[in-house]
Amino acid sequence: MRQRIIQLALDEPELSPRELAVRFADQHGYFVSEASVYRLLKAQDLIASRAFIVMKASDAFKDKTTAPSQLWQTDFTYLKVIG
Repeated sequence: MRQRIIQLALDEPELSPRELAVRFADQHGYFVSEASVYRLLKAQDLIASRAFIVMKASDAFKDKTTAPSQLWQTDFTYLKVIG
């Protein structure tokens, strides 16, 4: 099974470990977890490290304000309320 997973990953390199696990289960009828696929691909050096975007905090805002209430920030948090 391991060789089949590796071959699938080589045939379709654009798929993530999660997508590979689902595709493998669909094609072969054998469930394999995303974590197992990830560990297997990492052991074979087929997983590239994720690209991190580093953002540095500024000392001042880019868009300067001249009066109160010109610069606003919003945060949306979704909470499911039952009842």
